[in-house]
Amino acid sequence: MTERFCIVLAAGQGTRMKSNVYKVLHPVAGRPMLQHVINQIKSVNLNEIVTIVGVGADKVMEQIGNECQYVVQKEQLGTGHAVQQAEELLKDKDGTTIVVCGDTPLITSATYQALFEHHEQTGAKATVLTAKAPDPAGYGRVIRNNNGEVEKIVEHKDASEKERCINEINTGTYCFDNQTLFQALKKVSNDNAQGEYYLPDVIGIIRNNGEKVSACLTPDYDETLGVNDRVVLAQAEKIMRKRINANHMRNGVTIIDPDNTYIEPDVVIEQDVVIHPGSIIAGSSTIKANSVVGPHTEITNCLVGEETVIRQSVAKDSKIGDRVQIGPFAHIRPEALIGNEVKIGNFVEVKKSSIAEKSKVSHLSYIGDAKVGSNVNVGCGTITVNYDGKNKFLTTIEDDAFIGCNSNLIAPVTIGKGSYVAAGSTITKNVPEESLSVARARQTNKEGYATKLKNRQKG
Repeated sequence: MTERFCIVLAAGQGTRMKSNVYKVLHPVAGRPMLQHVINQIKSVNLNEIVTIVGVGADKVMEQIGNECQYVVQKEQLGTGHAVQQAEELLKDKDGTTIVVCGDTPLITSATYQALFEHHEQTGAKATVLTAKAPDPAGYGRVIRNNNGEVEKIVEHKDASEKERCINEINTGTYCFDNQTLFQALKKVSNDNAQGEYYLPDVIGIIRNNGEKVSACLTPDYDETLGVNDRVVLAQAEKIMRKRINANHMRNGVTIIDPDNTYIEPDVVIEQDVVIHPGSIIAGSSTIKANSVVGPHTEITNCLVGEETVIRQSVAKDSKIGDRVQIGPFAHIRPEALIGNEVKIGNFVEVKKSSIAEKSKVSHLSYIGDAKVGSNVNVGCGTITVNYDGKNKFLTTIEDDAFIGCNSNLIAPVTIGKGSYVAAGSTITKNVPEESLSVARARQTNKEGYATKLKNRQKG
């Protein structure tokens, strides 16, 4: 099999983004654009990937890691100049080199594979991935001869009026015979409106040498979208999310309103899950079968068990069991472990705590740095007071305990198995098993005192 190499162009400053964030690191569906490109191209059998970086190189290398080799383009003198930076790594190798742009996050591995196969089957020295654009303004035009072969590619700024009427565009993705590529690059000139070395000029050079240049027309223009500003970034986001949602629906997930449901690429959702509008499922979350999410729910990096319902709530970096009821308006903060058949009700916050099976925290409570056993009832307004101003401490509530409303449990403290805490209590000492703890002042009624206060106010 022919050896395959890849050059990823990721050195552009992206000034039109008007951002301090390096262009190719802007996220699409929660993942940096360049990461989408690397993930898709890696799915094609490649011998080597070289990424050309420039401004922001350190941040790019931090994001992508050791998934490829890197070459720094110290001056941004055009795409042709960028590809030349890989010469020392690739010039002596035989095979096919694909050149891709780091700001085209929507191109799929299937398209990359189709481009490779088209190039190798036609025996061309260069193959351009093209698309028919509804509005080709700003794109390089693909100029074909009478035989339908690629004659040259003309950048929009250098194109004649007639050439600008052509709607077949250069997507910026190419396959080349590796040796031919680097030989042709030596002949590229910067005699153009921008004073840059254009990679598309290689096509004309190869053609003038009598070599075959082919074009692989992709049927999906949207897939080839290059992100140059925030407007196109939003378009790419919408297309990516539509693609993700469609895949989940085909796999048996019900998404009530796909246009208002936001799911990131690494999310796993099992069959017969129902997702209501306004929901965001992000990171490496997994939603098990027959669960219900939303409406207006945000889940990030969570494992959600089977038949669990989460409504109008936020959950992050936590594990949630089977047949759990959460919400509305609950907040599951990082490192929460929610057992099976637990109820977390409205305006309840859980942070770095475990709550065992069949326990209930129904409303208006804060459970932080706590270990809650099974079959525990936590009454309305209960707080685990975990912070003394310097350190966090653990509250333990053992199985079958009952915590009355408006209780403060001052950590470190343990509520024993089967014990009761009376409503309104502030607990500062451990409560033994099967005990009733009352920690509140005795009620005193001063009859007629309210009348005295009212008369004093009138005076």
